[in-house]
Amino acid sequence: MRGLKGLVKKGLGLGDMAFNAGGGAINWFPGHMAAAARAIRHRLKLSDLVIEVRDARIPLSSANPDLQPHLSAKRRVVALNKKDLANPNIMHKWTHYFETCKQDCIPINAHSKSSVKKLLELVEFKLKEVISREPTLLVMVVGVPNVGKSALINSIHQIAQSRFPVQEKKKRATVGPLPGVTQDIAGFKIAHKPSIYVLDTPGVLVPSISDIETGLKLALAGSVKDSVVGEERIAQYLLAVLDTRGTPLHWKYLNNRRIDGIEYEAEENHEYSLKNLKPKRRNPPNRSDLVYVEDLVMEVQRALYSTLTEFNGNVEDESDLENLIDLQFSALQKALKIPHKASEARLMVSKKFLTLFRTGKLGPFILDDVPDIQPVS
Repeated sequence: MRGLKGLVKKGLGLGDMAFNAGGGAINWFPGHMAAAARAIRHRLKLSDLVIEVRDARIPLSSANPDLQPHLSAKRRVVALNKKDLANPNIMHKWTHYFETCKQDCIPINAHSKSSVKKLLELVEFKLKEVISREPTLLVMVVGVPNVGKSALINSIHQIAQSRFPVQEKKKRATVGPLPGVTQDIAGFKIAHKPSIYVLDTPGVLVPSISDIETGLKLALAGSVKDSVVGEERIAQYLLAVLDTRGTPLHWKYLNNRRIDGIEYEAEENHEYSLKNLKPKRRNPPNRSDLVYVEDLVMEVQRALYSTLTEFNGNVEDESDLENLIDLQFSALQKALKIPHKASEARLMVSKKFLTLFRTGKLGPFILDDVPDIQPVS
C-alpha cells in the first residue's frame, strides 16, 4: 500500500490537498452545515436514542468525529446503509468489530422495508428499558451527507403510515429535556403506548479532516460534491485503490459471463444517462439495454485487467503507480468509447468510471480496513 499512501500524501499528483473550513485547497464545509451541527447537538439532548447512519463501504470514514463524544453518551444504533454495495465477505468482520466495541450495529438497505423494519425492531428493543417511565420517546437520525438518511426516513415514514394510517403526513412530538420544558419537533410516529417518534436531521460533515485519505473516501462515496474535490482526482484515487488491492486480477474470471439467450444490436447508438448508465429511451427498457450496460462493464474490467497484468512496474512504487493510472485512463477512454479528440476526455472518463463504481456495477466494495482489535489485558 506504500504506492497508494504516497500518492494520497501528495494529493495524487495534483498538489497539496487540504480539507478544511477556512479556505485552504478545498473548502467542503458549507455554512449551513455549521448551523445544522449546532441544531443537532441541541436535539441530541432531547433524544432517547440515536440512529447513526453510515455508509457500509466506509464504516469508519463515514463517522462524524465531532459528534462521536456526544453520541457515545446516548443510546445508539449504528446503521451501515447501502449494504448491497458493500462486500458481504467482509461485512461480517465489521459487525464483529462493532460488537467487540460493545456498539449496536446493523447493516441495512434503506430502500428495503424489510431491512428497515429489522432496524426499527432493534430500536424498539433498545428503548424497552425506558418505555416504562417515559410517555413519549424520541429517536434521532444523524449522519454525514449522502449516506442514505433521507431514503431511510422515507422508508420509516411509509412503515409509520402503514402502522398508523390515520396520522397526518407529519406528526409533532412534544418533548423536553426537563419536566415542564417542552419543544415541538416534527417527526413520524412508529409506535404507540409509549409514543415513539423518529425525527430527521440534516447531515453534518466535519469541518476539518486531517486524514486526506478519509476525505477521498468520503468524496468517492459521494458525501462531498465531485466538483469540490474534482472528479479526476477521485477517479485517480479509485484506480490506485483497485490496483494496489489487485482487484482487476479477480475480474479475469468474470469476463466470460454472458446473459444466455439475449443478444443486442451492437450498431445501435445508445444514449445513456451518467446517473444510471442505462439508456434514456424506451419505457419499459428493452432487454438489449441491460446487456449493453453489462457489456460496458466488461469492457471497463477488461481494460483495467489488461493494463495491470501487462504493467512491468511496481504498484507499491509511487511513480510506477502514477504511470499505471495514466495508462488506465487511456484504456478506459477506449473502453467507454469516448472520442480521442474530446477536450475533456479525462473528465468524461472520470465521471463515467465513478458512476460505475457508485452504482455497484464494478462489484461490492468496502474501502475501510477493519481495525485490529486489541485484546483486553
